[in-house]
Amino acid sequence: MQQWQKISLMLCTFGFLKEIRPSEPFIVDYLAGPWRNLTMDEVIQEAFPIGTYSYLAQLAVIFLITDLLRYKPLIVVNGLAGIVIWSMLAWTTSLQSLKILEVFYGTYCAAEVAYYSYIYAKVDRAHYQKVTSQTRAAIYSGKFFAGVLAQALYYFKVMDYKQLNYLSVAAQISATVWALMLPPVQTSMYFHRAAIGRADVGEPTDEQSFENDLASDKNSVASSSSKRKVISAFVLIWVHFKSSFTNLTVLQWSIWYALAMAGYIQVLAYIQFLWSTVDPEQPAVWNGAVEAVVTLLGAIVSLLAGYIHNGFLRPRSSLFALSILSLGQSAAILLATTTSSLAVCYLGYVTFGVLYAFTITVVSAEIAKNISDDSFGLVFGFNTLVALSLQTLLTYAVTDSDGWFALDIFGQFTVYGYYFVVLSVIYAVFLLGEIASSVCRRKD
Repeated sequence: MQQWQKISLMLCTFGFLKEIRPSEPFIVDYLAGPWRNLTMDEVIQEAFPIGTYSYLAQLAVIFLITDLLRYKPLIVVNGLAGIVIWSMLAWTTSLQSLKILEVFYGTYCAAEVAYYSYIYAKVDRAHYQKVTSQTRAAIYSGKFFAGVLAQALYYFKVMDYKQLNYLSVAAQISATVWALMLPPVQTSMYFHRAAIGRADVGEPTDEQSFENDLASDKNSVASSSSKRKVISAFVLIWVHFKSSFTNLTVLQWSIWYALAMAGYIQVLAYIQFLWSTVDPEQPAVWNGAVEAVVTLLGAIVSLLAGYIHNGFLRPRSSLFALSILSLGQSAAILLATTTSSLAVCYLGYVTFGVLYAFTITVVSAEIAKNISDDSFGLVFGFNTLVALSLQTLLTYAVTDSDGWFALDIFGQFTVYGYYFVVLSVIYAVFLLGEIASSVCRRKD
């Protein structure tokens, strides 16, 4: 086995273990059940928004720290945060402890950037595509396994909602121990460059010049050298940022990436509340199976999207597809929101998840085609930061008890449904602009 394959196997194992959280599909019913005796309003409007705010507050800082500390320490932090979260879920009961837990959940989510960045720092560029697909497949597999396991254990009454948390804790401990065995990274993208002044393909010339100047200064004292290293890192970040987002194509696709991700995260965060209230007479006992189905179909359509997009879609037809797919996501959410049948609500969620998995794959491919390899982490990290900012705004506007509207769960999902209608309209406008531009070029 080659070295890159060993690293891929280790990363895949960590990703798989980390995603084994069988308590997650039933988390809302657990929190509102007799074990903690919290009300739905307390969980929705007081506790869960803290996780969103914490994630946003920590993401930008953790992105820089991840590069500075060379990835592995933050992967370990990711695992440790998981241990804290699911331990507190299993062994605490108060609303205050749930709020503290949500702060750690922000750390858990933000630190995931280290896992994806590690891939590109430790593996040669020639293997990027293979390792990326393998690690994503491992994550999908972990989620699928967790969903099936949760559904089976609960359905056959082997474990209740609380006991499922014990398995989640065990998986997070296993993932953390495994993370400690990952080989350390000697270089990073910005703060620990492999070779100062190298002329990488696609590397901006002004950044090369800046690094060459730094390399020529051999008499710098240690403190000055550290200062220059930090300055160089931030200059390089700015150069990569500017070269990426002044590309109209990257900007256009990044808008969808950020806007859609914000809506998607919000739907995922609160969908169980909708399941619990859409039909009070019928308990939501198939959450694990539904999450497993979404994960499996999402993995399939993600692979399918790569082939369809590369083989058939062109820029103009891609814009049209994005508009239609966004409209389809809107219809799926509104279907889940307006029905009185839990089965139909499940169907709407599955449809939404599958459409999103397909579309985000197409959009990610478009962005990746138009940026340099060195900019992957920065561009997708920034897009995620924008998405979280928008999600925070959504949370404060419609969910938080101290926010602008503090809507009930049906009102919230109605907003999310029309949110994707707006996204569809935006890309219809982009399409019309592309057609008008093409007509004008022909006339000229």
